[in-house]
Amino acid sequence: MAFFTNTYWVKRIAISISLLTVLFILWNTYVFFQKFKKDERAKMEIYATAIKEVASSPNSDGNFNLVNKVYETIENIPSIMVGKDGKIKQFHNLDSVKSTNPAYLQKQLSIMKNQNEPIAIEYLGIKEYIYYRNSDLLYKLKYYPLALVLILGLFLTILYMVYKSSKVAEQNKLWTGMAKETAHQIGTPLSSLLGWITILRTENVNSDYVDEIEKDVKRLNTIANRFSKIGSLPELKKHNIVSVTKIAFDYLQNRSSKQISFSFSTEAEEIFTNLNSELYGWVIENLLKNAIDAMQGKGSLSVGISENSKNVKIRISDTGKGIPKSQFTQIFTPGFTTKKRGWGLGLSLSKRIIEDYHNGKIHVLKSELGKGTTFEILLNKV
Repeated sequence: MAFFTNTYWVKRIAISISLLTVLFILWNTYVFFQKFKKDERAKMEIYATAIKEVASSPNSDGNFNLVNKVYETIENIPSIMVGKDGKIKQFHNLDSVKSTNPAYLQKQLSIMKNQNEPIAIEYLGIKEYIYYRNSDLLYKLKYYPLALVLILGLFLTILYMVYKSSKVAEQNKLWTGMAKETAHQIGTPLSSLLGWITILRTENVNSDYVDEIEKDVKRLNTIANRFSKIGSLPELKKHNIVSVTKIAFDYLQNRSSKQISFSFSTEAEEIFTNLNSELYGWVIENLLKNAIDAMQGKGSLSVGISENSKNVKIRISDTGKGIPKSQFTQIFTPGFTTKKRGWGLGLSLSKRIIEDYHNGKIHVLKSELGKGTTFEILLNKV
């Protein structure tokens, strides 16, 4: 039983059996194809012998009957009889309409020469050749292995997609459980820290220090709330996206290198859309942190908000190292990262928050290696 619980070996045995089965079918198809081809060759040789007998004894009615009987066995094999001079004398089992065109006959003759060796007929000092090509049944049999491989490929693709989707669902379930457990674990020390802040205020500790500690505690509370919402459908409320974006922008600006030039611009002070402010703020922070990392603590970072009749656009631009065009979509794949120490979850989570929870779009608008990147978020206006 322990052997079968080891999925590593079970998968490989299943794959090996599948490959061996395919190889066995392909080999048997090849053997049958060759046998069928030899049978058609034998039939054509018998037909050639019958023609030779009739030509040698033209007054024998029995020989003509023999030729007719033999001809019935090859009525599905196209053939052309050619004289010694190379001229076509007669043909059988070809399209009667197209055969009126000499070019069609020459084309068919060329195909026959490529497929099979001719059968020579010698009688009364005359030498002729019968050329033939594979029957329609043999043609179908020839492409049967290809059809089999395509069907098998489609079947394996479906299996892979089912396996991948189940694996992704399992991973999502794991991350959801970890996120909720993290939020739960953070909750206990947060409550304790809030109590200590109250004590510090009563002890007349410098209020500036206490205020900064309180800000970070509130920040931890926001992070805990974000984690607790993963895996469940968040509630969307009407918010001014300008103010929500500015809060996340200001938070990171105050805690980043002074060598980074920050700029924030908007076409209007109030643009409303349905948001979960905590999750949306998480997306903005992820994008801003990635931009700061890409610039290695030095450069320019700008956030711009604009609108049209239907959408609001949020663009985040940096002057960092840029992203290759081939990775524009890859960077949103869970686990994909270009950092030495990274889990590749930030952008994939951001994509899920924007597209799955807010019915919006997030993508790389433009990027140039060594010059910087611009991300764009599109959300529906209220």
